[in-house]
Amino acid sequence: MAEQAAIKKVQQRINGVIDAEPLQKPPLSFPVAGCSASRCWNCSLATSGDQSSHRASAPAAEEPNGKGRAAVPVEYEYSTNLPAVLERLDLSLVLSTYQAGKLITIGSHQGQLVFGFAGFPQVMGVSRTPTGLAIGSRETVWSLPASREIAPALEPTAQHDVAFLTRQAHRTGAVLGHDLAYGDGQLWLVNTAFNCLCTLEPPWSFVPRWLPPFITELAPGDRCHLNGLAMAENWGGPAYVTAHGRTDSENGWRQSKANGGCLIDVVSSAVLANDLSMPHSPRLHQGNLYLLNSGRGTLCRWDADAGRITVIARLPGFTRGLDCWGGHAAVGLSRIRESEVFGGLPVSEEHETLRCGVAIVNCSSGEQEAHLWFNSGVEEIYALSLLPGVRNPIVIGPEPQLDSRETPWLVPPLRNLDTTTALARAGRSNAPFPSRF
Repeated sequence: MAEQAAIKKVQQRINGVIDAEPLQKPPLSFPVAGCSASRCWNCSLATSGDQSSHRASAPAAEEPNGKGRAAVPVEYEYSTNLPAVLERLDLSLVLSTYQAGKLITIGSHQGQLVFGFAGFPQVMGVSRTPTGLAIGSRETVWSLPASREIAPALEPTAQHDVAFLTRQAHRTGAVLGHDLAYGDGQLWLVNTAFNCLCTLEPPWSFVPRWLPPFITELAPGDRCHLNGLAMAENWGGPAYVTAHGRTDSENGWRQSKANGGCLIDVVSSAVLANDLSMPHSPRLHQGNLYLLNSGRGTLCRWDADAGRITVIARLPGFTRGLDCWGGHAAVGLSRIRESEVFGGLPVSEEHETLRCGVAIVNCSSGEQEAHLWFNSGVEEIYALSLLPGVRNPIVIGPEPQLDSRETPWLVPPLRNLDTTTALARAGRSNAPFPSRF
């Protein structure tokens, strides 16, 4: 059924990065970092039932936080059927906003929408893995194993069904990492700074695995703004990528950003579609390839037989961040500002009416079945991942105290030291400590 006009709004405060207050309902306000040359750099944005919507409000926090940035109030509104849609599909979702440096979880509990926030510096790519989540931030890719045992004990108790606990980190350095995806038995990263797909293996910063056909060398410098990655279904390997231009000179893609984007088949290195407007987020679902023609605000499907892109839905924002489940697509939307990067895009003509948030779209009909809009505090979404079988997740970030979260420990049972064996081994060992590596 089409969305109805009634709106229900909510404004809370997200826990502050340092100076959050302990409240019964965690506040929804946080500091938002200003623009800087080391941020995204190239695609950075400005700081089936009843579809009535929910709205409320609360005052903004005025005190600056410990890092010298004022807390920003977050207002949001959502269609009142959104919790029911998530429960019917038996899933929740997680999305990243690098502008605010937050990973946001959206789940449901007893028919109510539940939000969670965890700090990751300039968070970008998000991917499900067989054991949990992988999260890409400024110069690091984090591993977050899932735990159903710990989740119910975390505050608020008896509400969360899965906890994702930040545990391991792989330091990539500044590679302008975009999409993350797991497949073919390993984690893959779109390395925008080096125009390649790569995997992460110690001791290397990254292991380059594939270059687009028009890139002539592996070297630092964003030549085509490679960004999106679709993996073959059922944990297969890389299948398709998106780029903003077929160019081989640093920042060359900027000259034709409004219509120079392309879709590429990784296996054959064939360019399947041209004339796209800053495309992002290709995804395979039920045998179909979906992608976002971001500069036109559309969700699209690749028609292999006809050799063309078909528009499924037009949405009120710069579309970026996509995941699919059960015949539905969750699409991230961002507002854009006039700038060197976004000026001249078709979607910029509707600048005043653009939304930031998530739209749930029926992949067959193109109908928007539910939505969540951020009205303040969050201006952009980068990645979005659905969590099937998870109703109300909680993410514990690398610095939980800054999110006003308790610190959980994931510890196995005590393993007693066999002192007899240990002493015997020590006595037998005459090998010197290595003097060099």
